[in-house]
Amino acid sequence: MAGNGGEITWCFSQVKGSIEEEVAEAADIISCVEFNSDGDLLATGDKGGRVVIFQRDKASKNAVPSRGEYNVYSTFQSHEPEFDYLKSLEIEEKINKIRWLQQTNRNHFLLSTNDKTIKLWKVAERNKRPEGYNLKDELGQTRNKTAIKSLRVPIFQPMELMVEASPKRVFANAHTYHINSISVNSDLETYLSADDLRINLWNLEITDQSFNIVDIKPANMEELTEVITAAEFHPKECNMFVYSSSKGSIRLCDMREQALCDKHAKLFEEPEDPTNRSFFSEIISSISDVKFSHSGKYMITRDYLSVKVWDLTMESKPVETYQVHEYLRNKLCSLYENDCIFDKFECSWSGDDKHIMTGSYNNFFRMFERDNKRDNTYEACREITKSRTVLKPRKVSTGGKRKKDEISVDCLDFNKKILHTAWHPLENIVAIAATNNLYVFSSKD
Repeated sequence: MAGNGGEITWCFSQVKGSIEEEVAEAADIISCVEFNSDGDLLATGDKGGRVVIFQRDKASKNAVPSRGEYNVYSTFQSHEPEFDYLKSLEIEEKINKIRWLQQTNRNHFLLSTNDKTIKLWKVAERNKRPEGYNLKDELGQTRNKTAIKSLRVPIFQPMELMVEASPKRVFANAHTYHINSISVNSDLETYLSADDLRINLWNLEITDQSFNIVDIKPANMEELTEVITAAEFHPKECNMFVYSSSKGSIRLCDMREQALCDKHAKLFEEPEDPTNRSFFSEIISSISDVKFSHSGKYMITRDYLSVKVWDLTMESKPVETYQVHEYLRNKLCSLYENDCIFDKFECSWSGDDKHIMTGSYNNFFRMFERDNKRDNTYEACREITKSRTVLKPRKVSTGGKRKKDEISVDCLDFNKKILHTAWHPLENIVAIAATNNLYVFSSKD
């Protein structure tokens, strides 16, 4: 999957969105990105409650070398704004997460969620329509029964391809707090949903009942010290899942041990370095994302300044730590004042688990190569939106004399941030959500 020495040369494939617009409409800001299991479909959700599905262009897939080009396949409104009259709260339509189900027939299924309600969507193709009804004419009007002299057998006629998205299940009224995670189990029958204080287990066929498997809500809310920030099922062991907390800890739970998994099987936590202790330590140690590797042997966690790789057999400390933007440590005070310190960055594994990707500010995204410990910074911007343009690594200057190609840390735009990324499960193709634009990059080889 990689080039010489493990390093990947990335080039621009395409961008979807209104790249000419300087100021994005709030509803158009992309809030999640997800490839399906074979990477042929790519789904995005936005703050306006819409889901847009892109399908890989067959010509680009079969080209030598193959390219990562995607065309719009289906667009539908997944969630609408609601109002909770009992609590006098608005429930916004923003899509928090999208998760694809494993494909078992020619149709595709995905889960999408906003803060309160999860929906299961069926995405199906229609390229034929029935014609030759006995009781209806070609316009669909009921025919005069006395005029029917013979019995016709309806036939299917070809029609222009139509992609339909229809809601098959609605899972509601199970979360008091905002849903931050959904994860489909490897048994293909169940999934979990997590909010700030609870994790629920659902059966995909049952909408009116879920099982509470984690509950960290204290009897007295004044004693609350941490919240759940992310949760995910193990990719191969259907009884295991992890959840991360705002205190920087990750708990691995085994549902075989007990029905309520308040007591974890393993606790992954790194002791804090006393030399870096500050007022912001607890905020920046909060984990914003956790992802199992495809092999199931490792997991990555993203906190504000770093990405850590954990071996599931070693709880005491991470086996690898990668600094994402350590140059911001001296700017935590201003980042706290403008609320950027609370941004939730996601992280992604490559299909072979040898590379890690995550986002940063100034539309930068970071790539880490695990074998040789190399890392690169790239920028998603309009200057590179020319097909097959090779991405040049960017560098940030932290002081002193700035080199020609470097950008000063004081010139970074904190309004341009890459929070959501996804890596194709089988190839070196990545999708980067930069505000209201979706960039797709593929390896040059």
